[in-house]
Amino acid sequence: YFYAPWCGHCKKLEPVWNEVGIEMKNMGSPVKVGKMDATSFSSIASEFGVRGYPTIKLLKGDLAYNYRGPRTKDDIIEFANRVAGPLIRPLPSQHMFEHVQKRHRVLFVYVGGESPLKEKYIEVASELIVYTYFFSASEDVLPEYVTLPELPAVVVIKDGTYFVYDEYEDGDLSSWINRERFQGYLHVDGFTLYELGDTGKLVAIAVIDDKNSSVEHTRLKSIIQEVARDYRDHFHRDFQFGHMDGNDYINSLLMDDLTIPTIVVLNTSNQQYFLPDRHIENTEDMVQFINNILDGTAEAQGGDGLLQRIKRIIYDAKSTVVSVFKSSPLLGCFLFGLPLGVISIMCYGICIADTDGGVDEHEAAKKENSDRELTDEGSEEEQEEEKNGRYTGLSDGELKQKDVMEKKKD
Repeated sequence: YFYAPWCGHCKKLEPVWNEVGIEMKNMGSPVKVGKMDATSFSSIASEFGVRGYPTIKLLKGDLAYNYRGPRTKDDIIEFANRVAGPLIRPLPSQHMFEHVQKRHRVLFVYVGGESPLKEKYIEVASELIVYTYFFSASEDVLPEYVTLPELPAVVVIKDGTYFVYDEYEDGDLSSWINRERFQGYLHVDGFTLYELGDTGKLVAIAVIDDKNSSVEHTRLKSIIQEVARDYRDHFHRDFQFGHMDGNDYINSLLMDDLTIPTIVVLNTSNQQYFLPDRHIENTEDMVQFINNILDGTAEAQGGDGLLQRIKRIIYDAKSTVVSVFKSSPLLGCFLFGLPLGVISIMCYGICIADTDGGVDEHEAAKKENSDRELTDEGSEEEQEEEKNGRYTGLSDGELKQKDVMEKKKD
């Protein structure tokens, strides 16, 4: 797997990865287990399209298969064995078929000889082997309850029954297998929802508390199970059914506060969701709710528009802050208090600088006015001196004559 030394998820995976390596070696598996520092070998990581850490890949020939499942030892080993083995596993006998059927809740089987359908089946298997196993068998190996209208055929066995691929009704084989690789009813969690996003189906979920055995919790779960079982032919192409334990994940996904027990229908392709406009009392109410969604009369909430994206950014930021303070108040005070303190000091410094500048301008203006007054006074003194100077320049006779003239005026 590709990792980064600073990645917390990578450090969490490290002991699991060591266990995977030990067990694969003890099993005699041909798969070699290793790891690579993507920060030191960035060119190789880029060549394999590594965009996040940790990234688990299985290299087989010229192909690189991405692992997208839970990061547990058993799940990783099961993935490695499935992908490293043959694309199509033959089931030569009824005993072998029964043995495999007990181990797999969903079983895809090609029945027949060489044909264009088989070539397509092999092509799809090379693409979807990361998710599920692919088998082949002759018609006489199949259980007695499986009846095929014609050969060759592709059949999926699950939920105690079977379904035959019909190109005209089901469309592309790859899309059909991608839709049918889940059981009709699931215990849904965050990872399952992520995988269901590839199917294009809407997901009808009873959000309950598994530990709560009250009538309301068990009733909603039973309603979803009955619809999944009894109305499969009506809804299986458009809907996936299941229940979720607790509302923490669904609340974070919807950015809402749903009270449990409740029912919600998710559209994983565009982040929209639907809530019943009235209380779901029985199976008929649930069927009516689903039909309202299909005919467009049910009100859709959420979505992936601009306002919802802005709301998501604000919600994620708020959730991050709250989670940090809940887990470690001191760390939260340090992470968010320190930057706020620095910003406050900067703002205070800017305000003080502006105030000092204003005082300096006021003092300068005051000084300028004082200089102007002094300049004006100096002008008056100069005028007086000029006047006296004029008198000083006259002769004694002229001064006596001027005094006589002034007396006459008086």
